Amino acid sequence: MIDVMVAGAGPTGLMLAAELRLHGVRVLVLDKEAEPTPVVRALGLHVRSIEVMDQRGLLDRFLAHGKQYRVGGFIAGIDKPWPDRLDTAHGYVLGIPQPVTDRLLAEHAVELGAEIRRGCALVGLEQDAEGVTAELSDGTRLRARYLVGCDGGRSTVRKLLGVGFPGEPSRVETLLGEMQVGVDQETLTSVMTEVRKTQKRFGFGPLGDGFYRVVVPAEGVAEDRTVPPTLEEFQRQLRAVAGTDFGVHSPRWLSRFGDATRQAERYRVGRVLLAGDAAHVHPPTGGQGLNLGIQDAFNLGWKLAAEVAGWAPEGLLDTYHGERHPVATAVLDHSRAQLHLMSTEPGPQAVRRLVSELMDFEEVNRYLIAKISALTIRYDFGEGPDLLGRRMRDVQLKRGRLYAEMHRGRGLLLDQAGRLSVDGWADRVDHVADVSEEVDTPAVLLRPDGHVAWLGEDQDGLRESLARWFGTPTG
Repeated sequence: MIDVMVAGAGPTGLMLAAELRLHGVRVLVLDKEAEPTPVVRALGLHVRSIEVMDQRGLLDRFLAHGKQYRVGGFIAGIDKPWPDRLDTAHGYVLGIPQPVTDRLLAEHAVELGAEIRRGCALVGLEQDAEGVTAELSDGTRLRARYLVGCDGGRSTVRKLLGVGFPGEPSRVETLLGEMQVGVDQETLTSVMTEVRKTQKRFGFGPLGDGFYRVVVPAEGVAEDRTVPPTLEEFQRQLRAVAGTDFGVHSPRWLSRFGDATRQAERYRVGRVLLAGDAAHVHPPTGGQGLNLGIQDAFNLGWKLAAEVAGWAPEGLLDTYHGERHPVATAVLDHSRAQLHLMSTEPGPQAVRRLVSELMDFEEVNRYLIAKISALTIRYDFGEGPDLLGRRMRDVQLKRGRLYAEMHRGRGLLLDQAGRLSVDGWADRVDHVADVSEEVDTPAVLLRPDGHVAWLGEDQDGLRESLARWFGTPTG
């Protein structure tokens, strides 16, 4: 029996597979496509996802293939400067195409021992008290202790579970593709600058080799959105929006996306869970989808591994829904709000001007960028200091950096006085006796996902928190 089957080899599924393998969980990733998609649906990583990669020792790989940006425009395309004093050691956005992110995460998962099978479509599932049986399109039946659906907005796993996916259907649609143009750069820039004064869902981004990433509003919402648009449809819409089709030709791929906003009612049904777009879909404004999915996996991985290993305290796996469902609800809200601000209608344009004025205040600008970057998340761990439940930024220790101590995906006690102990939990939690000028509390207990589970200096309070998050002590 496999420990965990993951349906979907996108960023969420691959990140989850790697997190599980850090704890020795046997993982099989299934993907219905025979080859990884070349479609660049996401363009980069926000701050919290960059921190996640740093916490697992992956950031250098991503930095080698990406470009750091400290530019505004991430809130509904409102052009404001990148804010100062973000609460992070990584105050930038990393531009990196999604196929590269997929490849780097796949390499990482395979290095850790995960198996990825492509061209395997899951078409059925049954579960009982011991595990889940998955049926593939070729008739193969596989057995696992748990299954996680990371198979996108049209998730087969979610549909087979019968989990509701309430929300709002697409009301507007956007065309997206990569193609060459037949005009010079000066003409392209001049027309694009003028059109984008009012139409924020339009643009050309250079990709090299004469190709551009082209975004343009569609005429309406297609009846079957699984059917890609044609080049002629692109040309027609470009003429309607910009007055010219720029001589676009030789498309590498063409797609369409809508602004549907939906969220799964439950993220867990017995031994089957949902993550990433299978659990939530929303407008792509702000570029949060891929990041939200990676962070779902980062929250779920260690908890599911604890269940498989047998040391998870009661209710730990259910905290995945309890913590991540509200986060996605908030993302749906501000994605919807941003799309509203991008409308060309007079009312939304008036609100946009007001928001733009407010963002001239440094505190407002910083708060909104921190929110879209997932730095403002605070899980409900009960009463306590403001840092309780929040992720902890990377800090400098005497012997190195905090995040460098977290590559193995275990819990971590940063003990500045060196007087505490994790005896009984040393197989799950690392004890780092070191000091940092950036930490103003005697000791901090971090979960494997970097969120603060406890702060203080008394051993009894520490033991209580260790038992809450890491189960019964051994020995």
